[in-house]
Amino acid sequence: MITKISLDKVASYKNLTILQTDKKINLIYGLNGTGKSTLSNYLFKQEDSKFKNCTIEGLDDDEILVYNQNFIHENFFESESLKGIFTLSKKNKDAETKILNSEKEIKRIEAEKKIKEKELQSEKDAISAKLESSKNKIWEIKKNYTGGDRVLEFCLEGYKSDGYKLLSFVESLKKPETKPSKSLETLKEEVQALAGENAQKYELLSSIIFSAQNIETELLFNKQIVGNENSSVSGLINKLGSSDWVKDGFKYLPKEIEEKKQCPFCQELTVTKELFESIKGYFDESYEADLNALKYYLNTYSDASKSIPNIYNFELNPKYEVFKKDFEIKYNAFIKIADDNVKLIENKIKSPSLPVTLKSSTKELEELNNIIKSINKLVSEHNQKIDRKDAALKEVKTTFWDVMRWDYDQTISPFISDKIASQKSTALISKAIQDFINEISKQKEIIVEQQKETVNIEEAIININNGLFDLGIVDFKIKHYSENLYKIVREQNDNKIFHSLSEGEKMIISFLYFLESCRGKKDITEAGKKKIIVIDDPISSLSHIYVFNVGRLIHNEFLKSDKYEQVFLLTHSLYFFYEMTDTNKERRKEQQKLFRIRKNSTGSEIIEMSYEEIQNDYHSYWSVIKDDNQAPALIANCMRNIIEYFFNFVEKTDLNNVFQKPIMQENRFQAFCRYINRESHSLGQNIFDIKEFNYEDFKDAFALVFKENGYEEHYKKMIR
Repeated sequence: MITKISLDKVASYKNLTILQTDKKINLIYGLNGTGKSTLSNYLFKQEDSKFKNCTIEGLDDDEILVYNQNFIHENFFESESLKGIFTLSKKNKDAETKILNSEKEIKRIEAEKKIKEKELQSEKDAISAKLESSKNKIWEIKKNYTGGDRVLEFCLEGYKSDGYKLLSFVESLKKPETKPSKSLETLKEEVQALAGENAQKYELLSSIIFSAQNIETELLFNKQIVGNENSSVSGLINKLGSSDWVKDGFKYLPKEIEEKKQCPFCQELTVTKELFESIKGYFDESYEADLNALKYYLNTYSDASKSIPNIYNFELNPKYEVFKKDFEIKYNAFIKIADDNVKLIENKIKSPSLPVTLKSSTKELEELNNIIKSINKLVSEHNQKIDRKDAALKEVKTTFWDVMRWDYDQTISPFISDKIASQKSTALISKAIQDFINEISKQKEIIVEQQKETVNIEEAIININNGLFDLGIVDFKIKHYSENLYKIVREQNDNKIFHSLSEGEKMIISFLYFLESCRGKKDITEAGKKKIIVIDDPISSLSHIYVFNVGRLIHNEFLKSDKYEQVFLLTHSLYFFYEMTDTNKERRKEQQKLFRIRKNSTGSEIIEMSYEEIQNDYHSYWSVIKDDNQAPALIANCMRNIIEYFFNFVEKTDLNNVFQKPIMQENRFQAFCRYINRESHSLGQNIFDIKEFNYEDFKDAFALVFKENGYEEHYKKMIR
């Protein structure tokens, strides 16, 4: 049995709307265009992708049979032949008896299964209530120890947003053998002792590495770098000690000299070719090699000095503050030595003949790195404390939950016992239900086997044709076409004739076929399925006599029968809706549920309605037509509904003569007459789309309908 239908994001159902029921018979009323067809189409073809946001609850082994426009198109428009409907023959009494016995046995087992299913649900409801109660009690832990400055809140990480998860965790804890020795106050004090801004680990500092330190001991810096002693000018240069400034001035002379050149020092033309070659010979390859070595040392030492870490990198460490003063002194001393040595090397390059001694940075660097070691010692000690803090907090957390498990044992232990007992009981009931299901399957197998001996499609043909004859339809019928197929024929014409039938005839033949489909089976092997019947607007475009007969068929076959699990009947006719409701209040309350589908700017919605509201709808139509600010289509449709309800179903009056009267032939009334005469359906679909009209013309024509039929007083009373 369907218990809940949810429609969302499909056609006019822009937002989620729900039809919820526990009744066998469900009557659904709605004006044309409100969404009845969407509901029946969903039940007809649930797997359609456009219904991906829609759901049904409560279905078991149920078959849904839907009569709507899709049913008619699939069975009568798209195919010339109809699928045969298998029904039981009365020829094989033995098989029929076995089938009846199996069907009775299935009903008996189904009744026992329902009892067990109620037991199962009761058991689930009971344990669910205990679960909810236990969850609410355990949730006190979260309320008491989280929020604000509560220091034990960390113990509940992962359990602060889900009460069921918290209950499951506490339930999984083993109860301590004795009451925990530490109180919650003691645990709070331990956590507070480990708290604070410094409760985080720090990185160790790296020692300073000065890769050019070995250059400081190079012997080249103490060497007097002079030129070639064999040069003719070496004696004078050595005597004067002028090799450095001669070398410095030599760079101002051209690379080759053919005639006397101006001396870069005295500005006289004293530099001859011979003197130039002598000076050039003085500064030989050995001299240049030493000079290049000095330049290499300068670059290497200078690069190493630049790579010394900035003091800012050390200041970032919180433990630096302890040794800040000593560190700055040693760091600045080390940096000064490195800077001084760079200058000494630069001076040596300028004056190669003068010996220099670089300062050693070994001591200062060692002292500086010793301070870094002292800082790192404090960092390591701090980090060890943090490591111990993590372990300590874990111990606090473990003890906290031991206390909770002990304090809430009166909730947890009974719940655990109840849950174990419930699981055992549920398992036994579920097994019993499964045994019933297995036994039902065996009975269905018996039915299938016996049906093979006794089913045919002939009786369905007889029933449909008898139904047509009872309605006075004799110019077409159903006949056996080929194996397991039917065909609609008119006298001797076997061609496809469904399209040639009137709207009423199409509805009647399709509905009789649907009725037989519900009574019989689509397949010879089908057995024992519970059937849910859905009928969507069965009275569209029918004459009054057809409406009456279809109404009786629905009453007798579906509403008053125990053959079907559930029935959903949808209609746009207020009269038909009223006719289908049970007049017996107690029986109606037990078996029927009434719904209304309505549509507004936010979309369609399904709401429950009372029996008393049926009469109120007739009055609501009048309230709509009295408001000229309502949408034209709504006013016109309400006028048509009033005329249909009052004249066709209440007064049983034929309106054809009224519309033929001269007064109704005025041009200004023609739009109204065409609308009323065309009604609102063709093949079950709305064919009238009125967006604007002359309200006064429609209102006057509407009044004339009542006046010309002798109901002017009723009109005046309702229009006030």
